[in-house]
Amino acid sequence: MSLLKPAQCRDGKFQNPVPTEMVPARQMPSIFHKLLFGKEERIPRRQLGPFRTDLSDFQHPPASGLRVTLIGHSSLLVEIDGTTLLIDPVFGERASMVQWAGPKRFYPAPLSIDELPPIDAVLLTHDHYDHLDSAALQQLDKRKPLYVCSMGVETHLKRWGEGAGRVHPMNWMDSFTVPSGSATPLEIVALPARHFSGRSFKRFGTLWSSFVLRTSKHNVYHGADSGYWKGFQEIGEQFGPFDLATLEIGAFDPLWHEIHLGPDNALKAAQELRARVVMPIHWGLFNLAFHPWYQPPERFTEVAADAGLPVFLPEPGAPTEVTAEAANSLWWRRYLSVPADQPATHGVKEKGSTAAAALARD
Repeated sequence: MSLLKPAQCRDGKFQNPVPTEMVPARQMPSIFHKLLFGKEERIPRRQLGPFRTDLSDFQHPPASGLRVTLIGHSSLLVEIDGTTLLIDPVFGERASMVQWAGPKRFYPAPLSIDELPPIDAVLLTHDHYDHLDSAALQQLDKRKPLYVCSMGVETHLKRWGEGAGRVHPMNWMDSFTVPSGSATPLEIVALPARHFSGRSFKRFGTLWSSFVLRTSKHNVYHGADSGYWKGFQEIGEQFGPFDLATLEIGAFDPLWHEIHLGPDNALKAAQELRARVVMPIHWGLFNLAFHPWYQPPERFTEVAADAGLPVFLPEPGAPTEVTAEAANSLWWRRYLSVPADQPATHGVKEKGSTAAAALARD
């Protein structure tokens, strides 16, 4: 039986594609102990950046047809064969319900909302604060963009008075072609992800999704937020291979391995997706876990090299074409306390973690 099917909603709550346990209540003492006594460098000791986007790059389309600009965390500007897609735009100082408290970004956005090139659509994967920035959307809405979102996220836009007549909600397995002037139009397919949703302490009332972004020339998988599940293999078989897969590697801990990938399971997912190149996302901007801020890219760089998988990891703000050679800038190493020519791999392996154990077992 296929794991890829539309989402189910029971008693007002959307369900994961497979049984999924959130952080168990019995683990809360362990979490609080780590929060209070952990010695990891969760926040960079040195100021990151500033990073700045060369806006003149947008005056010329990518020669390859596929170019990505990392705005930070999971916020991406994707130019794909004549269509420009802005994914989960977060420009605020904090990933929080308020701007005076909560996780604070490590560096400012490399370009402002006003400096963004013309956008054909804004893709909203789910409604967590590190993915759905109400203030940014209010400013973006002045451009009258088209919004494509997971089912239920449109209720937030409606409450904020945004996107009237310009919102296209999607259930898993739905497809939608973005209106644009491109001769190779972009089709978006919403697919299941193993995660959850919620703002203001209310969970599961809106849907969370991963997405396929495909034209007649390129095929991209945007993983958004998801724990590992066997659906990756089926996605690879049905929708792959992918020229690029964007997969989360940060904000990971074995305590919540069922709803976030981490570096080791990101590699496993990439292989099952049949991804030619992987772009690690969801790291390096907010303090959302217990690991050192630089641990996710170091670990993923290591395991991807061992597997012979090309890593696409441009510096924040740099519009970078996705090519067969890929490009791992290793930009974070400039901010570590060890010399840049010595990989900072100390303490980065997920020893004893569920992710590492699963990778070794399979």
